[in-house]
Amino acid sequence: MSASHDVFDAPTRSKVMRAVKSQDTRPEMAVRRAVRALGVHYRLHRKDLPGKPDLAFIGRRKAVFVHGCFWHGHDCARGSRVPKTNRDYWLGKVSRNRARDEKTRAAYKEMGWEILTIWECETRSPDLKDRLAAFLDIVRA
Repeated sequence: MSASHDVFDAPTRSKVMRAVKSQDTRPEMAVRRAVRALGVHYRLHRKDLPGKPDLAFIGRRKAVFVHGCFWHGHDCARGSRVPKTNRDYWLGKVSRNRARDEKTRAAYKEMGWEILTIWECETRSPDLKDRLAAFLDIVRA
Protein backbone atom coordinates (compact mmCIF):
# COMPACT_ATOMS: atom_id res chain seq x y z
CA MET A 1 0.00 0.00 0.00
CA SER A 2 1.63 3.24 -1.00
CA ALA A 3 1.54 5.86 1.72
CA SER A 4 0.68 8.59 -0.78
CA HIS A 5 -2.76 7.10 -1.44
CA ASP A 6 -3.58 6.13 2.12
CA VAL A 7 -5.21 8.56 4.53
CA PHE A 8 -2.93 7.22 7.29
CA ASP A 9 0.84 6.99 7.51
CA ALA A 10 2.32 3.49 7.73
CA PRO A 11 2.52 3.22 11.56
CA THR A 12 -1.04 4.50 11.97
CA ARG A 13 -2.35 2.13 9.29
CA SER A 14 -0.57 -0.74 11.02
CA LYS A 15 -2.20 0.20 14.33
CA VAL A 16 -5.66 0.40 12.71
CA MET A 17 -5.29 -3.02 11.09
CA ARG A 18 -4.01 -4.61 14.33
CA ALA A 19 -7.20 -3.43 16.03
CA VAL A 20 -9.40 -5.47 13.66
CA LYS A 21 -10.56 -8.44 15.71
CA SER A 22 -11.41 -11.91 14.46
CA GLN A 23 -13.11 -13.13 17.64
CA ASP A 24 -15.59 -11.58 20.06
CA THR A 25 -16.71 -9.03 17.49
CA ARG A 26 -19.94 -7.10 17.99
CA PRO A 27 -21.83 -9.21 15.39
CA GLU A 28 -20.54 -12.44 16.94
CA MET A 29 -21.57 -11.29 20.41
CA ALA A 30 -25.09 -10.51 19.12
CA VAL A 31 -25.40 -14.06 17.78
CA ARG A 32 -24.06 -15.52 21.03
CA ARG A 33 -26.60 -13.52 23.06
CA ALA A 34 -29.43 -14.77 20.82
CA VAL A 35 -28.32 -18.41 21.15
CA ARG A 36 -27.92 -18.03 24.91
CA ALA A 37 -31.47 -16.67 25.09
CA LEU A 38 -32.63 -19.88 23.39
CA GLY A 39 -31.00 -21.87 26.20
CA VAL A 40 -28.67 -23.79 23.92
CA HIS A 41 -25.09 -24.63 24.85
CA TYR A 42 -22.30 -24.15 22.34
CA ARG A 43 -18.54 -24.22 22.04
CA LEU A 44 -16.51 -21.31 20.73
CA HIS A 45 -13.89 -21.35 17.97
CA ARG A 46 -13.18 -25.07 17.99
CA LYS A 47 -9.73 -25.51 16.50
CA ASP A 48 -10.46 -29.17 15.73
CA LEU A 49 -13.23 -28.19 13.28
CA PRO A 50 -12.69 -26.76 9.79
CA GLY A 51 -12.52 -22.97 9.76
CA LYS A 52 -12.82 -22.71 13.57
CA PRO A 53 -16.56 -21.96 13.62
CA ASP A 54 -17.71 -19.06 15.77
CA LEU A 55 -20.22 -21.37 17.48
CA ALA A 56 -20.16 -25.16 17.38
CA PHE A 57 -23.02 -27.38 18.51
CA ILE A 58 -21.18 -30.67 18.75
CA GLY A 59 -24.08 -32.97 19.68
CA ARG A 60 -26.27 -31.46 16.96
CA ARG A 61 -23.45 -31.57 14.38
CA LYS A 62 -24.09 -27.96 13.47
CA ALA A 63 -21.89 -24.89 13.26
CA VAL A 64 -22.50 -21.17 12.91
CA PHE A 65 -20.14 -18.76 11.19
CA VAL A 66 -20.58 -15.03 11.70
CA HIS A 67 -19.03 -13.27 8.71
CA GLY A 68 -18.13 -9.63 8.39
CA CYS A 69 -19.78 -8.29 5.24
CA PHE A 70 -16.67 -6.45 4.02
CA TRP A 71 -14.16 -9.20 4.80
CA HIS A 72 -16.17 -12.02 3.21
CA GLY A 73 -17.67 -10.15 0.25
CA HIS A 74 -21.37 -10.13 1.11
CA ASP A 75 -23.70 -8.67 -1.52
CA CYS A 76 -25.01 -5.93 0.80
CA ALA A 77 -23.90 -2.29 0.55
CA ARG A 78 -21.06 -2.70 3.04
CA GLY A 79 -19.84 -5.98 1.58
CA SER A 80 -19.82 -4.88 -2.04
CA ARG A 81 -17.85 -1.73 -1.27
CA VAL A 82 -14.25 -1.86 -2.48
CA PRO A 83 -11.72 0.60 -1.05
CA LYS A 84 -10.44 3.16 -3.55
CA THR A 85 -6.85 2.70 -2.46
CA ASN A 86 -5.01 -0.55 -3.05
CA ARG A 87 -8.03 -1.93 -4.89
CA ASP A 88 -6.27 -4.99 -6.34
CA TYR A 89 -5.05 -6.06 -2.90
CA TRP A 90 -8.55 -5.86 -1.37
CA LEU A 91 -10.23 -7.63 -4.29
CA GLY A 92 -7.70 -10.46 -3.98
CA LYS A 93 -8.02 -10.58 -0.19
CA VAL A 94 -11.83 -10.89 -0.27
CA SER A 95 -11.63 -13.40 -3.11
CA ARG A 96 -9.24 -15.59 -1.09
CA ASN A 97 -11.54 -15.35 1.94
CA ARG A 98 -14.53 -16.43 -0.15
CA ALA A 99 -12.56 -19.38 -1.60
CA ARG A 100 -11.54 -20.45 1.92
CA ASP A 101 -15.19 -20.17 3.04
CA GLU A 102 -16.27 -22.42 0.17
CA LYS A 103 -13.65 -25.06 1.10
CA THR A 104 -14.87 -24.91 4.69
CA ARG A 105 -18.49 -25.40 3.60
CA ALA A 106 -17.45 -28.43 1.53
CA ALA A 107 -15.58 -29.93 4.49
CA TYR A 108 -18.66 -29.67 6.72
CA LYS A 109 -20.85 -31.20 4.04
CA GLU A 110 -18.42 -34.11 3.77
CA MET A 111 -18.54 -34.56 7.58
CA GLY A 112 -22.34 -34.59 7.52
CA TRP A 113 -22.64 -31.35 9.45
CA GLU A 114 -24.94 -28.41 8.76
CA ILE A 115 -23.63 -24.88 8.83
CA LEU A 116 -25.32 -21.52 9.03
CA THR A 117 -23.62 -18.36 7.90
CA ILE A 118 -24.87 -15.19 9.51
CA TRP A 119 -23.71 -11.97 7.92
CA GLU A 120 -22.78 -8.94 9.98
CA CYS A 121 -25.69 -6.95 8.48
CA GLU A 122 -28.13 -9.70 9.51
CA THR A 123 -27.19 -9.55 13.19
CA ARG A 124 -29.33 -6.43 13.59
CA SER A 125 -32.41 -8.20 12.21
CA PRO A 126 -35.31 -8.75 14.61
CA ASP A 127 -35.73 -12.31 13.30
CA LEU A 128 -32.17 -13.39 14.18
CA LYS A 129 -33.33 -15.48 17.14
CA ASP A 130 -36.04 -17.15 15.02
CA ARG A 131 -33.49 -18.01 12.33
CA LEU A 132 -31.16 -19.54 14.89
CA ALA A 133 -34.02 -21.46 16.53
CA ALA A 134 -35.05 -22.89 13.15
CA PHE A 135 -31.46 -23.87 12.34
CA LEU A 136 -31.04 -25.54 15.73
CA ASP A 137 -34.45 -27.29 15.48
CA ILE A 138 -35.77 -25.56 18.58
CA VAL A 139 -39.52 -25.33 18.90
CA ARG A 140 -40.45 -21.91 20.27
CA ALA A 141 -43.81 -21.06 21.76
